[in-house]
Amino acid sequence: MTDFSLASLRAAAAMVHAQVPSTPQYAWPLLGRRSGCDLWVKHENHTPTGAFKVRGAITYIDWLRRTHPDVTGIITATRGNHGQAQVRAATAAGLSATIIVPHGNALEKNAAMRAFGATLIEHGHDFDSAKAEAIRMAQEEGLFMVPAYHDELVRGVASYGLELFDAVPDLDTVYVPVGCGSGLCGTIAARDALGLKTKVVGVVSAHVDAAKRSFEAGRLIASPTAHTFADGVAVCTPVQAALDYFGPRADRFVAVTDDEVAEAIRIYWQDTHNLAEGAGAVALAACLQEKAQMQGKKVAVILSGGNGDMSQMAEILSGATPRVELRKAI
Repeated sequence: MTDFSLASLRAAAAMVHAQVPSTPQYAWPLLGRRSGCDLWVKHENHTPTGAFKVRGAITYIDWLRRTHPDVTGIITATRGNHGQAQVRAATAAGLSATIIVPHGNALEKNAAMRAFGATLIEHGHDFDSAKAEAIRMAQEEGLFMVPAYHDELVRGVASYGLELFDAVPDLDTVYVPVGCGSGLCGTIAARDALGLKTKVVGVVSAHVDAAKRSFEAGRLIASPTAHTFADGVAVCTPVQAALDYFGPRADRFVAVTDDEVAEAIRIYWQDTHNLAEGAGAVALAACLQEKAQMQGKKVAVILSGGNGDMSQMAEILSGATPRVELRKAI
């Protein structure tokens, strides 16, 4: 296992901060009044790519350059935030970056990846098809396939946990969105390295809750489909390495519905004037779901990203919940 000691995580954070400034954490009074607790928001929507994944990409590409010096380019499949982060880090390191997305992917996210320097290819109609094509092209063209979860991604992502805990060390609970698990594992790694007792709670969509069921069963359980507009947490098959790490270390999991997520997005806008994407709002939705047991406590939620589709955000802010067709997910 990668070294998650405090010295290792501090070194990774220094590498991240050479490119990406620390993001703020604010205790918004309107959110505190609404939730009944001292509620802090960690604003990962304020990074250069609008999401937390920019951090892990920096440490991962550094690891790749050191351990595979002959690699000249990377390839990966994504629906957006992972891809933006990898393209930004790869091109900064002098590598080419090829990104495979399914047809119908968000136009704004595609445009952002191209702007960072990606060669972007649309293939298939779901993430699984895009991933299969990325694996095929990696072998055919000699590109390095970047996974969605890796210990070196976790080391970089842990930097937001260090920032949060350094600023607010006496938190009772932190709610963290869970897709493939780097955010949850990074937050736990930072907490443990600092020797804190904060409870770390994973949050998933109630419509694709494989990570929650896997955590509770102690073994991998997959969901066949995802039916949520929160793409960043629409993960059907959990990652074994992530489960192995967070399984014995997370406090519990909470599942939130799309209606709860849409309401959390509206609340973020009303109370803080920050726009959260679906996955970025699940942590707040979970905190509000558990409002009764959080009364009077010091709590943090990770606003993991703000890259929502404009049409989707307009629908949500008008009071609706986006409905998506049943589909295979990440």
